[in-house]
Amino acid sequence: MNHPTELRYSKTHEWVRLAGDRATIGITDFAQHELGDVVYLELPEPGKTFRAEALFGTVESVKAVSDLYTPLSGEVLEVNAALTEDPGRINSSPYDDGWMLVIRISEPAEVANLLDSAAYEAFTAEQ
Repeated sequence: MNHPTELRYSKTHEWVRLAGDRATIGITDFAQHELGDVVYLELPEPGKTFRAEALFGTVESVKAVSDLYTPLSGEVLEVNAALTEDPGRINSSPYDDGWMLVIRISEPAEVANLLDSAAYEAFTAEQ
């Protein structure tokens, strides 16, 4: 599995790319592999706010429907609308074209609760 070292990870299998007070969020390569072919995605509208670990959407694959959780608290600034037309981008490019949303982080201290690449890899090895 691919776990880029510049990203942070949640135990619910979301990844986070930090850039100042913004965080881009998607699901990990491990998660998309476990789900199988993604066929549908439900994302929030920009402007919505979430607390860390809150449900922000769902992803449906040929195998299952899974909930998506925000790894950090914040306001949704942008969603990847291209995924509604082609949710398969999550499978083919989970860390690039398959990003799901960008939030403005409201609680920067929560970043310390996320896993680095090595810790996430160890976590998934136990799954």
